[in-house]
Amino acid sequence: MTLSSRLSTALMLACVALSLGACGFRPLYAQPGVTPGLSAVQVAAPDGRAGYLLGEALGDTLGTGTAAPAWRLDLDLSEQRFPRGLRVDNVATRYEYVLTAAYTLREAATGDPAKVGRVRVELTYDSADQPYASVAAQQDAQERAAIEAARRIQLELAAWFAEQGQN
Repeated sequence: MTLSSRLSTALMLACVALSLGACGFRPLYAQPGVTPGLSAVQVAAPDGRAGYLLGEALGDTLGTGTAAPAWRLDLDLSEQRFPRGLRVDNVATRYEYVLTAAYTLREAATGDPAKVGRVRVELTYDSADQPYASVAAQQDAQERAAIEAARRIQLELAAWFAEQGQN
């Protein structure tokens, strides 16, 4: 790399850093109350495999573990599976899996709702002719959808906690 290309790269990076600083950009998790708020959420997951997977994924992403949680997150799940990619003999080779998670963030002490939201995750998976492989693919789709739903819920809650910290 020549000296002029290094200087131009350094100048460009300095301009980008200055422009971000001038626009008031602040990382979401640097906002007051976001990280402590997320870690003070107790997840109340519904029964069933999808509920268990979503509860575990939320526990991991929120970093829960506070001795006395300040918030309770109630979840209501709905799952749908649609056949896609039909063969000539009318057997599906792919399925679309839809996981919808409606959630209510409540104050732990009073039970009053503070935030209500809903996330929807859609993904597809292949269906094999072998029964075990087909079940494994469906379970993998459930797990991937639960992880994605947990990520989206975490982002919505983080944005809400950041907004509360600025008020």
